[in-house]
Amino acid sequence: MGTFDESTTGSEQRSMMGEDSPLSELSREQELRLRVAALEAELSHARILARERERLEEQVVQLREANEHLVMATVSAQSLRDLAEATNRRQTEFLAMLAHELRNPLAPLSMSASLLQSLSGSSAQLAHVAGVVRRQVDHMAHLLDDLLDAARISSGKITLSVRPLSLNGALDQAVETVAGRIRERGQSLVLELPEERLSIEGDPVRLTQVFANLLGNASKYTSPGGRIVLRAWRDGEEVVVQVNDNGSGIGADMLPQVFDLFVQGPRALARSEGGLGIGLNVVRNLVGMHGGSVSAESPGEGLGSTFTVRLPLCSAGAPIDEIPAGPSASEGACRILLVEDNVDACDTLRALLELAGHEVAVAYDGRAGLAAAQARRYDIVICDIGLPGMDGLEIIGRLRSAPVDGPLDRRPFAIALSGYGQGEDRERALEAGFDRYLVKPAAPDTLLELVGEAREALQAG
Repeated sequence: MGTFDESTTGSEQRSMMGEDSPLSELSREQELRLRVAALEAELSHARILARERERLEEQVVQLREANEHLVMATVSAQSLRDLAEATNRRQTEFLAMLAHELRNPLAPLSMSASLLQSLSGSSAQLAHVAGVVRRQVDHMAHLLDDLLDAARISSGKITLSVRPLSLNGALDQAVETVAGRIRERGQSLVLELPEERLSIEGDPVRLTQVFANLLGNASKYTSPGGRIVLRAWRDGEEVVVQVNDNGSGIGADMLPQVFDLFVQGPRALARSEGGLGIGLNVVRNLVGMHGGSVSAESPGEGLGSTFTVRLPLCSAGAPIDEIPAGPSASEGACRILLVEDNVDACDTLRALLELAGHEVAVAYDGRAGLAAAQARRYDIVICDIGLPGMDGLEIIGRLRSAPVDGPLDRRPFAIALSGYGQGEDRERALEAGFDRYLVKPAAPDTLLELVGEAREALQAG
């Protein structure tokens, strides 16, 4: 009977399941496949990361280029802005100089026309000629004012002196401004103003300009003998001012553009009194600066037009400043020194003042003017600003700083007469010591009224 050898059996089993068995080979193959799959996944992920990196690098390059372009655009925009500001500044300076140079010859023309009217006597023909000259000078001065206002508004140079004021006061001033023109054209002006006291917050000078422009525009485009109606009423928390005429009207194609700068309808081509297409643009901008609105309506050409201004009412309880009428010239002669380098303007103004009964001395340059003012006492000094040798600001500054004794026992009332009409020019003149500031060509009546005001002020002092 044989013996069972356990070790022999184990050896046989190990031999049967050795390293070269099919099961072992299968395990290694699976392991290799898993490793290959893992490597392929890692490779795929690496490729994705590489593509993402390339994409990010491209984006970085694009962002760098965009940043460079942005920097260049910013520099270019600043350069363009600086250029635009410089151009705008030169334009404003040019327009101011142009106005000054054009106003200088207008001043003697205006004074000469007033002298002709004063000396015409019973000569109707001479009075007519003087009236024509005066009207055309006023028209030129008005065009200059509109042109300068448009330039100041576009460059933000206009500031408002806003205070509570009476609506009727501003309308009365506007009517007074254009009444002469309306009478000359034989037109009728109908006023329909409210009985209640309506107050608004605004700049009295600029609002008067708005209403005068609308009334003047209505007169310009209404035939002689036509009818103009000025209405005003309260509408809720607003006041409404309306100017209506039965004139040439506005075509439907022009109506949306009527307030645009330099826009004129065909109706202006057939008229002797044209314009620059500026006045209504100035009106719209000034009304907008007051928080209001303006609109235009017309049934069509030849059927008249209506312009409507809406402005906010003033808050209740605010004190109201009435717009005073201009002072009247008082009786009595003044001793006046006139300093003006434009000989024609100086001589015609002297003749006008002498015709009004005043004693007038003249000087044609700054140094002569200062010497004359220091040598003798004058009640009033009327002085141009732009003078050869010494400007008017220095003349008045020296007179104001001089001790009051000897022949100069009191300081004269100083009136500036200048072709420069911007706000900063007026402020500089008043700071230098001038009491009043007039822009050429000053209306002779305005100048004579101011002389009367100066006389009253001196007497009161």
